[in-house]
Amino acid sequence: MVSEKSVERLDNSAVKLTVTVGKEDVQQQYDSIVNEYSKQAQIKGFRKGKVPREVMERKFGESLKAEAMQRILEESLKQAIDEVEEKPLSFAQPELDGELDFELDKEFTYAVRYDVFPEITVGSYTGLEIEEPQVKIEDEDMDRELKALQEQNSVVMDKQEGVVAKDDIVTIDYWEVDDSGNPVDGTSREDFVFTVGTGYNYYKIDDDVVGLKKDQETVIEKTYPEDVEIEELRGTSKKIGVRVKAVKERQLPEIDDDLAQDISEKYETLDDLKKDIRSRLEETLKSRLRQIKADTLVDKIVENSEVTPPESMVAAELQATWRNFVNRFGVPESQVAQLLEHQGRSQQDLFQEWRPEAEKSLKGRLVINKLIEQEQIEVTEDDVDARVKELADSNSMGFEETKNYYQQQGMLEYIRDNMKEERLFDKLFAESRIKKGEKRKFLDVVGRNG
Repeated sequence: MVSEKSVERLDNSAVKLTVTVGKEDVQQQYDSIVNEYSKQAQIKGFRKGKVPREVMERKFGESLKAEAMQRILEESLKQAIDEVEEKPLSFAQPELDGELDFELDKEFTYAVRYDVFPEITVGSYTGLEIEEPQVKIEDEDMDRELKALQEQNSVVMDKQEGVVAKDDIVTIDYWEVDDSGNPVDGTSREDFVFTVGTGYNYYKIDDDVVGLKKDQETVIEKTYPEDVEIEELRGTSKKIGVRVKAVKERQLPEIDDDLAQDISEKYETLDDLKKDIRSRLEETLKSRLRQIKADTLVDKIVENSEVTPPESMVAAELQATWRNFVNRFGVPESQVAQLLEHQGRSQQDLFQEWRPEAEKSLKGRLVINKLIEQEQIEVTEDDVDARVKELADSNSMGFEETKNYYQQQGMLEYIRDNMKEERLFDKLFAESRIKKGEKRKFLDVVGRNG
């Protein structure tokens, strides 16, 4: 069907594909459609399947011609794309370029544009210098972990004297009060629970409830500065009615052998627990430092390289970021859009904010994949099985059970790709100059969820 085709490279990893279909094929497709409909048509005065061609063309000529053009477009485009090297990206459907001129007695030529996988020229990537932050696990890091475990194993009980103090867990009713001392409609909230001192309450009344007793009711007067967190409270004065309904305190266990044993039967002493904590922190730190070095290295390689992600690829990355953003709220997308609208923002505003990071992330992944190809990094089935066995052992599961799970979830290829990336960076680190960076604290490097 395709008599001629040509591909023109455009900017930003796009191409223009021009396709020509011979006039004989145009006529043949049209004739085929006319014959097909002639056999099915029911027109008054003619038996089904016996409608003359000239009658069909007189009544439905333009529709038949339009359908012929559509079929020719679909079939010829599929054939042309199958035959050219420049394939469209899965999320970049070809779009018509220019007007269509379709006549039955002429060859049919049209053009489409679409994005293709970008050409990547990787610059120098060996002998690069990168810094590694210098981090030690200090006593404060160990104490913080032990304190967190202590709090996780605490018991919350009603406070005997019932007087609110910092770190108590209180249940309150609250409402705004007008100048006449009456509750303001729509401002009341019942059975609100928060920990005093966390600031996790709308009116920021932590300090104001300290000293109140269970069942006590009072009115708190507050004036908010212009830089207060809640925008609608800035520069306002409020009277807030508060009724204390419950006061509870968290009773912490001693940090000792008993606590260690309560946490897990694998610990006999507090020292056993501390060794395990230190080992976990060391692994977390090791992983984070490796990621920092990898990110720094990729940034330097991208600077030395030529890579431009096509617009459709950036758009797909932004859509993926948006889906993750919506999922974090746990509500329908429409509700997230409404929330943004109340803030005077839109999805497109977020896309604009996210775009630089999306482009940076794409460039990094494209360069990494190109280097894996250039360096011929391979991972065998045995390598994947060995990694699955490690995962199975760490979760106290059987190998076959674990492998079947990853297979059903379509994650074995993810494991393979991850291992290729690990091996690439092992090679790159060995060929880089890694120097000691500045001293930094564990939390600053790993973050509070480390």
